[in-house]
Amino acid sequence: MKISVLLLSVAALSVLSSVQAPGQQTTGTPGSPGATTTIDGKYLPPPPPRFGGEIGLQASQSKPYWPARVVPPQGAPNILLIMTDDQGYGVSGTFGGVVPTPAMDRIAQMGLRYTQFHSTALCSPTRAALITGRNHHSVGFGTISEQSTGYPGYDSIIGPESATIGTILKQNGYATSWFGKNHNTPSYQYGAAGPFDQWPTGMGFDYFYGFMGGETDQWTPYLFQNTTQISPWVGKQNYNLTTDMADEAIAHMRRLNAAAPDQPFFVYYVPGGTHSPHQPTKEWVDKIHDMHLFDDGWNALREKIFANQKRLGVIPANTQLTPWPDDLQKWDALTADEKKLFARQAEVFGAYAAYTDHEIGRVIQEVQDEGKLDNTLIIYICGDNGTSPEGTTRGTPNQYTAYNGILDLPIAEQLKAYDVWGSAATYPHMAVAWSWAFDTPFKWTKEVASHFGGTRQGMAIAWPNRIKDAGGIRTQFHHMIDIVPTILEAIGIPAPVMVNGIAQKPIEGVSMAYTFDKANANAPSTRTAQYFEMWGNRAIYHDGWLAATTPPAPPWLLGTAKLPTDLVNGYKWELYNIAEDYSENNDLAAKMPDKLREMQELFMVEAAKYNVFPLDNSVLQRIIAPRPSATAGRDTFTYSGEMSGLPESDAPSILNRSYTITAEVDIPGSASTVGRAGTQDGNEGMIVTLGGRFGGYGLYLLKGKPVFLYNLVDLERFRWEGKDALAPGKHTIVFDFKYDGAGFGKGGTGVLKVDDKEVATSKVPHTTPFLMTIDETFDVGVDTRTPVEDKDYQVPFRFSGKIDKVTVKLGPVQLTSDEHRVIRHARADANN
Repeated sequence: MKISVLLLSVAALSVLSSVQAPGQQTTGTPGSPGATTTIDGKYLPPPPPRFGGEIGLQASQSKPYWPARVVPPQGAPNILLIMTDDQGYGVSGTFGGVVPTPAMDRIAQMGLRYTQFHSTALCSPTRAALITGRNHHSVGFGTISEQSTGYPGYDSIIGPESATIGTILKQNGYATSWFGKNHNTPSYQYGAAGPFDQWPTGMGFDYFYGFMGGETDQWTPYLFQNTTQISPWVGKQNYNLTTDMADEAIAHMRRLNAAAPDQPFFVYYVPGGTHSPHQPTKEWVDKIHDMHLFDDGWNALREKIFANQKRLGVIPANTQLTPWPDDLQKWDALTADEKKLFARQAEVFGAYAAYTDHEIGRVIQEVQDEGKLDNTLIIYICGDNGTSPEGTTRGTPNQYTAYNGILDLPIAEQLKAYDVWGSAATYPHMAVAWSWAFDTPFKWTKEVASHFGGTRQGMAIAWPNRIKDAGGIRTQFHHMIDIVPTILEAIGIPAPVMVNGIAQKPIEGVSMAYTFDKANANAPSTRTAQYFEMWGNRAIYHDGWLAATTPPAPPWLLGTAKLPTDLVNGYKWELYNIAEDYSENNDLAAKMPDKLREMQELFMVEAAKYNVFPLDNSVLQRIIAPRPSATAGRDTFTYSGEMSGLPESDAPSILNRSYTITAEVDIPGSASTVGRAGTQDGNEGMIVTLGGRFGGYGLYLLKGKPVFLYNLVDLERFRWEGKDALAPGKHTIVFDFKYDGAGFGKGGTGVLKVDDKEVATSKVPHTTPFLMTIDETFDVGVDTRTPVEDKDYQVPFRFSGKIDKVTVKLGPVQLTSDEHRVIRHARADANN
């Protein structure tokens, strides 16, 4: 009797559990292994399905039941979302540039070109907007993560209330992947301890293959597979990340196609090109050099791009070319050496742009080879902001010089790198006049959110099954935040209202899918307003009008200029009717003060709505501001044994302070040990290092002798070296540095000791003020990536003895009273 009741109860539960959840549509036989279901997508993940089979006391009396696999709606397209880096409106041949971009041409010819599409003016803010569908301040990216402060609009944290497009599509049945640049993980969370919820794999992407931060050396990249650091270039003489990334994306897509050919994919493909360092292969440099695209200089280039743009119809026929700025030299005023150097800089940049597009073309071709091109929505955005001015007015073979306020490298010194410009021996950027030209027809460059030179991006979209106006042009005003809702509408799924139990912020973008129809080619834009802000420069668009502040200092000064302290009232404003003045050439502010006032008031409303306040125009000061990392508040760091790959954010910072490095080592007893390159050089190897070829330091043994090497952004190398090789046994090696502050980048006196005996003492005139490295790591007992001194050793330069302990003791940061005030303000921000 009890058994019968139990069986009846189980049967009743089975009937109840077979009821389908609201909003779901199941195909195939329910409960069979092949059954699939779509979900309404408003609540992610959906509730787990109830068991719909029958359970008896033994399997022969029971009926199995498998939960249906979640799939997107019938006919949902694959998504290939592509964005290049640091490329303004006039870079690609697709939008009038002289650099050949056949892959982007292909998408434009299959689909549509958009001539009023916009970014935020800076890398990670744009990317946060792109993957969330929300304004950059709304998701904590009012600036790059490396400058984050403790306010909701600036903390560089994409919270769980702002689920990414990766999370949304993954939970609706897509295979999601991310290749290339990841500038949306807080810079203080790069380490092995995580947390990893802000990494791509924690933001809805099943697979990540790319680099962390804003940039990386393409020859030896700071590369990760999911959350594990990898070094695929080892043993590969001609390795370059730009090709490797395309290879990996293609291989991954093939694996997906073999495993589940009917499952739609979402591939987010964001290569490092053409952010500095500009590092294409020699093959591509030679190709562009032979085309002589830049021999006539930046002024002639600008005129040529402008003519091409009118011919292609990607700017209106009545567009005016904005004036050349007074503080940038004209080409005809340059010397022969300057012209030679600057042309080479542009050739390497152009080669990098062409090379990047070529590798993108291989990924697109893979989609076709798999027979999936017709039902793939391909979005190709040329640049995440305008072309970069960070190379200064003269360019540089090492971008770290500019990052540290060295803005005027001599032409003769730069010409020494002419033949290797772009190779692994350089970390280069071009002169800003090229950047201005590559943003034709607009004024300004990357970093300037107030003007289209910083925010107007060329974009092409193709989807053969849906977009039939092949080769069409669309002029509607849109923004990065509009991509997510466009993708969702194309698939036929809603923006979720709750994800993982967290209520979601509304998507702030609007869909662009209406523009896919030829009948809507000239329809009014569904985006009627959009604010812009970066480092205090700001603008507001509304129904064909745009009000913008005048940048108080050019961005190529990299924050070294004095800026207004009154950010609300201390900026001059301009006014443009962009419905008639596409290039922002005719300032109407003086003629229409009432209209300007109306627009300024609208900016304040939008800024309050989207977490733009408090405004902050500091640049360099925010880079060195403290953040909630594992090193915050620590002044003593201890390591033992071999350890590599510690990110700069987790390492002890020796900038602008006194410090002591103490190494307790045990030297082997044999007379000689196999050393660098297999020679019998005696005991040697790296004890501790941060950085590499383009800036950093290292304490190591060379042929048994202790050396401390300080590499000042590859311009000077300061060296302390003992005269005698260390005898076998235990030793204590100390490098003690007394800083000559207060102030950024001051000099000091270094003393190298062995067993309490001074072996080298030297005073240096200056040190690195702001940024020692971006993509190199802190290593103990080995050196990864690049050496701090190529003439002494080659990586991995593993220490031949034993490291018992390395201790780094830091003194207080020594700054001026004004500099301390800025840092105290930033520290208060970080703790709020």
